[in-house]
Amino acid sequence: MVRILLAEDDEIMRISVSDRLKQFDWQVDEVENGLDGVKMIEKNDYHLVISDIRMPGMDGLKLLEKIKEHSPETDVIIMTAYGSVNDALDCLRKGASDYILKPFDMDDLIIRCNRLLDFQRVKDQVATLQESCHDREHNLIGNSPEMQQVYSIIDQAAPTNATILITGESGTGKELAARAIHKASLRSDKAFISINCAAIPEGLMESEMFGHERGAFTGADKKRKGKFELADNGTLLLDELGDLPVPLQAKLLRVLQEGEFERVGGSKTISVNVRVLACTAKDLQKEVEKGRFRQDLLFRLKVIPITMPPLREHKDDIYDLCTHFLKEFRSPHSTAFSLSQEALTCLKAYSFPGNARELHNLMERASVLSNGPVIHANDLPTELCAQDFNTDVGFNLADNMAVAELACLKKALSCCGGNKTKSAELLGISRKNLWEKLKKYEVE
Repeated sequence: MVRILLAEDDEIMRISVSDRLKQFDWQVDEVENGLDGVKMIEKNDYHLVISDIRMPGMDGLKLLEKIKEHSPETDVIIMTAYGSVNDALDCLRKGASDYILKPFDMDDLIIRCNRLLDFQRVKDQVATLQESCHDREHNLIGNSPEMQQVYSIIDQAAPTNATILITGESGTGKELAARAIHKASLRSDKAFISINCAAIPEGLMESEMFGHERGAFTGADKKRKGKFELADNGTLLLDELGDLPVPLQAKLLRVLQEGEFERVGGSKTISVNVRVLACTAKDLQKEVEKGRFRQDLLFRLKVIPITMPPLREHKDDIYDLCTHFLKEFRSPHSTAFSLSQEALTCLKAYSFPGNARELHNLMERASVLSNGPVIHANDLPTELCAQDFNTDVGFNLADNMAVAELACLKKALSCCGGNKTKSAELLGISRKNLWEKLKKYEVE
């Protein structure tokens, strides 16, 4: 909702302007002097401030200086009588967005307000796009030794044309590593094409990869280029390569070795210059042993291997990852989210079977459910903060509830460094209630 501060010492004028602004469902706070205006600015965030230039205690010029000092992104409209136009122009030089002469038409004021609000929305969109572009340039996050090793291989291998096989568990950022390789390569200004080998039916995979001629099969009403042609002179990522059907593996091997192929239903040999990257969460050597993957294709792909570490092996990067993800969920005009130490402790104690993708989802959930800009442990799933307790007590409901309660108490105390007041707040109970439960379970 748009929030506006109206500073005007004339009561009738203040009420008239306020009533008109509220007709547009804008929230309007009113003050009758500049000193009160400063207090409101320090306490709240405003999209616009509409201020008279002459007020007792502090005039509009001084108020403008305070606004620009505390909240430079807030737009200020100065209301002035004809005799103080020069003062209004001075306000414009010092950062005011607009001024309007008294007496004025209310519609004129609304037009000016809408123009500034529209401009703010455009600025927000530009900032979002710029940050998005910036994020795409720095997709891989982390400064741990494990990630530094990945960066080192990328730096050395990216400028070459060598085929790279990126392996790792689901959610570890294999595709992000592939994009980082492309960006650091000599082909960075060319196409980056990706094909998910697990998402396309086997009958359509050959056409997706190599294209087809008109009439090659039912429904092929026109010639179509495949991913290899589209990626010519650029980079092709074969995602989830372990799911590529065996019959196509031989054709892929030929393209990797010769740089040539034919479209489905065609006889013309097409030559391409494509740098191939491959990703998989499967152990391809085991797939070879089971007869589901060609040994010679594995050798051809594994010129340079990169293994993306699971998040449980580089937990020191969790804070940086959370900070990066929480920026993504920040909405316009809102304060950026941050992570409390207690929440970070809970996250570091978790094994993250879903890796960084699971952490991303947790941060999205926490940003939605949090009551403020700080993500606390109680904003995380309960099972995450109690995940280290696995005592088997059978199926008795009361016993299992006691086990869960004890685990939650211990987790809260651990997250809060043993501070019982903070632990009680985290648990949503009184300190006396916490003390009684600790006594019941004989927790020191």
